[in-house]
Amino acid sequence: MEKKEVKVLEDKKSIMHIENRKKLLLSGVVEVISFNEEQIVLNTNLGTLNIKGQSLKMNKLDVQNGDVVIIGMINSCIYTNNQVKKQKERLISRLFK
Repeated sequence: MEKKEVKVLEDKKSIMHIENRKKLLLSGVVEVISFNEEQIVLNTNLGTLNIKGQSLKMNKLDVQNGDVVIIGMINSCIYTNNQVKKQKERLISRLFK
């Protein structure tokens, strides 16, 4: 059973490295939802990642390993997580039982 737990933790691993706001290296990407020069939306192991900037381009996309390299002026990186919504729904459902 210990091997399964370690494997689950390894699946959740994600690394984000930003160099001078001009290059973003990211691992743990599951899929690309949408992209254009001003916004890139990715589904990652840790939730949905919304990257905003100017002249954004995906330089490298490795689907098997989940690695992405984005080049351009990066203004923001925001994670949204569905688990927060689920926790709020649970709290509301407990209150009205």
